[in-house]
Amino acid sequence: MIRALVFAAALATLAACATPPPSSGDEVQRLAAEIQSLGPDIDPEEATRAARIAYAYTAQLVQEYEITDPPLIHNAKVNKGLRPRGLCWHWAEDIERRLDQEQFHTLELHRAIANADNPFRIDHSTAIISRKGESMYDGVVLDPWRYGGVLFWSPLVEDTRYEWVPREVVLEKRRKEQAGHITSLPAN
Repeated sequence: MIRALVFAAALATLAACATPPPSSGDEVQRLAAEIQSLGPDIDPEEATRAARIAYAYTAQLVQEYEITDPPLIHNAKVNKGLRPRGLCWHWAEDIERRLDQEQFHTLELHRAIANADNPFRIDHSTAIISRKGESMYDGVVLDPWRYGGVLFWSPLVEDTRYEWVPREVVLEKRRKEQAGHITSLPAN
């Protein structure tokens, strides 16, 4: 009984930490303006389309993933088979796939992982949109998992909550570790 109460209190605390930031104004237009600001050669129509799709597809995935709880609670439900999808890497994979369908000419998508080297935190995956030819570090994080289906976005350099590492770097490190060769991630 005491363990159940402690567990319930911990879940309540986690849920409180997952409250989305307040939104004001036209979020799609704000995101479009942020994407447009990535460079003078960004097509304004592409920036607007990317922002519109990021918000609309996040809302669609909320329904498909059956999101009713904060992210960590939803993760537990996915891991127990009670929900179909909704882990952070599902969000990142699905939003990247959907935006890739647009075949943007001035924008590029990236994937990143945080906390891969931190044994006390779970890995967190996200999609990032940047100017074509630029690195993910010059892009905008698109993270619908962080607030349970409310799209969080920010220039990567301003997202101080996570230290993002290119997904391919993390996966290569894991492949080497599995083969018995431990290498370290590059410093940011």
